Amino acid sequence: MTDFLQIQQDGGVLTVTMNQPATRNALTGNSAVAEFVALAERVARDASVRAVVLTGAGPVFSSGGNVKDMQRFFDDALTPAMIRDEYRHGIQRLTRAIYNLEVPAIAAVNGAAIGAGCDLTCMCDIRIASETATFAESFIKVGIVPGDGGAWLLPRVVGLSKALEMSFTGDALTAAEALQCGLVSKVVPADALLATAQQLATRIAANPGPTLRLTKRLLREGQQNNLDNVLELSASAQALAHKTAEHREAVTAFIEKRAPDFHRGR
Repeated sequence: MTDFLQIQQDGGVLTVTMNQPATRNALTGNSAVAEFVALAERVARDASVRAVVLTGAGPVFSSGGNVKDMQRFFDDALTPAMIRDEYRHGIQRLTRAIYNLEVPAIAAVNGAAIGAGCDLTCMCDIRIASETATFAESFIKVGIVPGDGGAWLLPRVVGLSKALEMSFTGDALTAAEALQCGLVSKVVPADALLATAQQLATRIAANPGPTLRLTKRLLREGQQNNLDNVLELSASAQALAHKTAEHREAVTAFIEKRAPDFHRGR
């Protein structure tokens, strides 16, 4: 079996491709969780990485959980407590890894994003869709709930009312409908999808790496903290930012009326 993720680095951008089209890039029943966790650890260690683009090989972005694999839960020997722990130490590790990825992450959604595949797009910071993409919070269709954290993720992207509609019906949204409700920020032709996402990632990666990571952390904290707490965190992050070589170079370049070179002196 091939590795689930294929990773290519171009400058500060990692392009990560889920590469099991035979299973429609399912996220369970394989090494997907471990590889996504390893990806997050790599990003945390490697300061040269400034943005990640995530996409899928084949016609499907990700089908989410492997439905055929779910048949093993019918075994009475597998108790609810055991299944709960499997989620905790399985797919939920993927959720934490991608949602807490230290650099900006762009989902380039090339096809259907189903169930946990839809939630995977919500773990990313920005979503760009191919015209052929669809999105479905479809757990209800197979009689389960979003065990990967979709109940927390999806409402923060599309709002509570739309998230409830998607979760209660399991119906799929077209790319145009996803754009209308804010699930994606842009819809592009299929043959332009990856290039569009990579171009955006390159523009992001042109900015100072340490400040990108601090900015993402502040925005994440801002989703769940009150203003006073975020102001305190912002003051601390700003103190760190003012002491970076990248800040010094950006200010100097501005005064000298030239483009900054964030690799200078490194």
